[in-house]
Amino acid sequence: MLSFAWIILVFPALGLLINLAFGKRMGKSYIALTAGAAVFASFLTAVGLAFGLAALPESARAVTVPLWSWIHIGDFQVDFALLIDPLSVVMALVVTGVGFIIHWYAATYMLVDDRHQALSLRMYGRFFIYLNFFILMMLTLVLANNYLQLYVGWEGVGVASYLLISFWFYKPSAADAGKKAFIVNRVGDFGMALAIMWLFFLFGKEAGSLAFADIFHAAEGAGAAATAALTGVTLLLLLAATGKSAQIPLFVWLPDAMEGPTPVSALIHAATMVTAGVYMIARSHPLFEMAPATMTVVAWIGALTALMAASIAIVQTDLKRILAYSTISQLGYMFIGVGVGAFSAGVFHLMTHAFFKALLFLTAGSVMHAMHGELNIDLMGGLKKKMPKTYWQFLIGAAALAGFPLLAGFWSKDAILYEAFLTSPWLWGVGIFTALLTAFYSFRAVFRAFHGEPRSDHAEHAHEQSPGMTFPLWFLVIGSLFAGLLGLPAIFGEHVNALGNWLAPVFAGLEGEGHGHGSESLERTLFLVSSGVALLGIVIAYARYIPEWGWARSLQKLFSPLQNALEHKYWVDELYMAVIVNPLRRLAAWFYRVGDGRFIEGIVNGVGAYTLRAGAFAARLQTGVLGVYALSFFVGVVLIVLYFLIVV
Repeated sequence: MLSFAWIILVFPALGLLINLAFGKRMGKSYIALTAGAAVFASFLTAVGLAFGLAALPESARAVTVPLWSWIHIGDFQVDFALLIDPLSVVMALVVTGVGFIIHWYAATYMLVDDRHQALSLRMYGRFFIYLNFFILMMLTLVLANNYLQLYVGWEGVGVASYLLISFWFYKPSAADAGKKAFIVNRVGDFGMALAIMWLFFLFGKEAGSLAFADIFHAAEGAGAAATAALTGVTLLLLLAATGKSAQIPLFVWLPDAMEGPTPVSALIHAATMVTAGVYMIARSHPLFEMAPATMTVVAWIGALTALMAASIAIVQTDLKRILAYSTISQLGYMFIGVGVGAFSAGVFHLMTHAFFKALLFLTAGSVMHAMHGELNIDLMGGLKKKMPKTYWQFLIGAAALAGFPLLAGFWSKDAILYEAFLTSPWLWGVGIFTALLTAFYSFRAVFRAFHGEPRSDHAEHAHEQSPGMTFPLWFLVIGSLFAGLLGLPAIFGEHVNALGNWLAPVFAGLEGEGHGHGSESLERTLFLVSSGVALLGIVIAYARYIPEWGWARSLQKLFSPLQNALEHKYWVDELYMAVIVNPLRRLAAWFYRVGDGRFIEGIVNGVGAYTLRAGAFAARLQTGVLGVYALSFFVGVVLIVLYFLIVV
């Protein structure tokens, strides 16, 4: 089975090619069926790869499947090959599994555009072509066996995200959001390109390859002598990760990405593009382990990003933007995990987050449809009775996000916080306070949108969506409820962490250790603290928005000095505009005015003027008088004869 791993890429490629070639002759149902079936076939292939890998001895669970020789120059060779190991299989399962549910949901959701007008067959087909292309590039990224191939997938998902975010291209806000995402990610991608070049000169030339195994082996052989260089390389890789995974300082594109259709928000924010940075760091863990300074930076960038985004989310009123800042915050937790060396915990949270965040975005899309495009939670209310299925789905997703005890998000977040405490109680402190904010804003959205009385005509006339949009989400509900059971902590037994045991061959000698040593009593205490914090955040949200008790209002007033800063998102976008964007625009205008207007246009206009003058002079020689022409002919002959007599 493993030798046929390449077919996992064939299915989405085939799906987009069929829709590209024949989509105009097919109905919308066949377009959606083709695209969805392609991703489902890739999911079944990923399941087969998981079983095939599990049948191998633990030490042999890393299989390279070469497809073709890509670059061969002297002793240096890069093959286009797939790396099938526990980490890549987990990522493939998440990408294709959640991706298929999003395709299923989108088949109904995309029958109308954001103006609730029927979507044309051409646009409908284009959307699913883009989705299949996105899945293809994401699989190329997570299954790559070398850095160069990873870079192809890395850039591919960037292109696909630009196409999907700006899908409603007739809206200036959507077009601007697509460009913003593309440009901000180019900054990070520049770091990735430099890191790969540096790795080539450090280890690739000697190893004759850029394959992960060869680079890691060469780096370990270099020992302490390469620490300084590896710190530089890993910092560049971190820059790339902050772009794709929307961390400080390159997080600003993600909230604006909400301008894309809701299935795009779910696909980008849940299981695919934004997790690429976390995956890349986990995949490159031998390099990061040899650069402890970078590991510290990774962890603190994650902690500060998680806190910043969560604090912004508590004042947002746009439902999808609340979820967008939530995504940035949860990605921060994943960075904390991989930053403290708890790579399996980071991947565990990546997996559980895929379920509950996709669930939240897709239910938000159902609400958006029911509200005729309105997403302001202050204009909702009473949707619990109007949309009972969507309510329970959103409630379960919000509870998992909030870290409600025993749900998926609780187990994975608790695993990261425990490892963070072993490394630095300060990291844990930031993480646990962020968990309190997370529980608060999650249930603030629940109570404002679904409880109380309708606060607008749209809310009054809202209704449940069709089974094509509600039924697929029950699979995400199951994941949000039970996926956490794959990574139970050691206090419940030595072998209950199924995901950690599965990933152990990839992170051999690292996982479970963090940078310190804990005990069962400490883990049990932190487990109870995490549970209490999540419940406290939910209680505060309830007290503030349902009975509106006075103490909850007074508690809110404590944060009133920060209200303006939070509503303006700490003025980060304004800072970028003032420091980077506007100066570059003025510089571009100067170059246009001076360089293009005076220099380039001066040359072009000068050549044109010279040509006109030369033409005018030549025109004056054409008098039309026969005698003048005869005299000119005679003078010319005389000059030629004199030339040959005197010179030659």
